[in-house]
Amino acid sequence: MSQTYYSRSLDDKISEHRDPAHDVDPLFVNRWSPRAMAGDSLAEDDLLPLFEAARWAPSAFNNQHWRFVYATREDDEWESFLGLLNEANRSWARNAGALIAVFSKVTLEHNGESAGTRSFDTGAAWQNLALEGARRDLAVHPMAGFDWDRIHEALGVPEDEFDAEAMIAVGERADPETLPEDLKEHEKPSGRKPLDEIVFSGQFE
Repeated sequence: MSQTYYSRSLDDKISEHRDPAHDVDPLFVNRWSPRAMAGDSLAEDDLLPLFEAARWAPSAFNNQHWRFVYATREDDEWESFLGLLNEANRSWARNAGALIAVFSKVTLEHNGESAGTRSFDTGAAWQNLALEGARRDLAVHPMAGFDWDRIHEALGVPEDEFDAEAMIAVGERADPETLPEDLKEHEKPSGRKPLDEIVFSGQFE
């Protein structure tokens, strides 16, 4: 894969839809969740750096709650992963290069007590993964539309030790015209609420 790294300026197509109100690194604004993927497999050398980025996320007591189970298009397990997705996600994610299931460990390793921040911390690991994917110009798209009841058994993950958090599709970017008709119009970066709707000084309003 030829690596294309984002410059310090906002991508022209991104800036049509997103206008940051304050000076932040363009990587944060350029990251979005495309669905259009080329249907090519991802080499380990392209996929493992995303997990490496996730590995360095912060966590309570350095518990590193996150666990990733993945399959590429070349793996025997690919159809099992694809089969966990709902029909809407399967319609486009079948063209991903890899599918990833994300889990979080429910207890702290040093004392066995409940890890109350497991989802929060695993979300930080996901964000690291997503940003590294964006830096490499890959399509990285998280999904909640999968079979939550079957995922543990299907992937051999102990249900009493780990919570399912999400699934992720990763792949080489493709032309939006390759998407099903009903998804083409949605293939663009979404906006965000203004800061005054999500940030409050002193007291929630």
